[in-house]
Formats: sequence, C-alpha cells, structure tokens
Amino acid sequence: MITCLNLLSGCMACVMALNGNPLGAFIFIIMAAVFDFLDGFAARLLNAYSNLGKELDSLADVVSFGVAPGMMIYVFLQKALLDNYPAYASVALLAFLIPIFSALRLAKFNVDERQTSSFIGLPVPANALFWGSLIYTLPGVDIFPQYKIIGVALGIFLFSYLMVSEIPMFSLKPKNYGWKGNESRYILIATAIALFAIFNLSGISLTIVIYILMSLLAKK
Repeated sequence: MITCLNLLSGCMACVMALNGNPLGAFIFIIMAAVFDFLDGFAARLLNAYSNLGKELDSLADVVSFGVAPGMMIYVFLQKALLDNYPAYASVALLAFLIPIFSALRLAKFNVDERQTSSFIGLPVPANALFWGSLIYTLPGVDIFPQYKIIGVALGIFLFSYLMVSEIPMFSLKPKNYGWKGNESRYILIATAIALFAIFNLSGISLTIVIYILMSLLAKK
C-alpha cells in the first residue's frame, strides 16, 4: 500500500508538471520520497519482505523519480525554447534521458550485490529531488534563457552519468544512531536543515550537490 502511494504521488507529479505547476510537481515528488522511505521502514519493522514488494518498489521509483522529474525538465525546456529559440524546440526531448538512466540505475541496483549498505552511483530519489528543486526555483526563462537552457542540458548529461557511475555514495539509513560511523549522515542532515531554513525549497538542490561532493571526498 505504501509503495503504491509512492507510485500515485509520481503520477500526480507528472500531471502537475504537464499542467505547468512545478511547485505541485515538486511537492508530489517529495511525497513520493517520503513513501519510498516509509515502505522500506515498514518492511523492516514488520519483517514483511517479498519479491513482489521489491519489484513493485523499483517500478514505482521509475515513475516517481524518473518520469516525473523528466516531465518537469521537459516542460521547462520546451517553454524556454519555444519562447526564445522555437527552431530548436526538439532539444527539450533531452529531458527524457533522466527517466531512461533512472531505469538503468534501478535495474543495476537490483542485480548489484555490492549495494547492501551504501550506493554505487547517485540514487534516483536524490536525482529527482535535485531536479524538482532546481526547476521549481529557477527564475523566469525570459532572463538569460540561453544560459539556463545550456545549464539544464549539461546537467541532464552530468546527472545521467552520475546515476550509472561507479562512484560510491553513502546511504542515509544508519545501522545505529550513534555518532561514530554516521558522521557524514548527521552532517548532511544538519546541512540540509540549515539550507532549507535559509533558501527554502531551493536548499534541497544545494543539499544534493553537497551530498555528491561529500561522497566524492569520502571516496578519496
């Protein structure tokens, strides 16, 4: 039931994106992320693991964290291009690299036995939260539209690569609640709270960038 609420939230995020409501789309992506966390928590609490639940979780994640942010990016790019460079409107289709690489990332995670306590590559919920926050908080496309279009296009390629890369990324799910061994997790959570307090919803995309940088530094 909780996993299906994740999927429903992803569907609603797509509806909101297509209706030109990036805030609504982002809120439903956040809701999907909450349900995605809760279904794993409930499964552990109730010891209710199943192959059906595992497969359903990945299918829901493709929609909520792949298709939904992809639709947000597509609508943003399409409007920016039609308003400023209509001859290049088809460039907006680059947005669908996000759901494609999200699906590849999830398929890889399901068969990769190395990712039991941490991740290899950027998790799809983190990718979706980054894009949802960024697209919602970007100023109007009438101000320096060329830079925003190029920046978003480059970001699509970068984050698509990060999802299927071999870069280790730490998980936010602690094995215990002590400080030792969870330093990175607690620092990131404290940073996220501070950024949200200062920058509101745009702080979420900054938090994801810091998460990536912290993971890269931890690797070194």
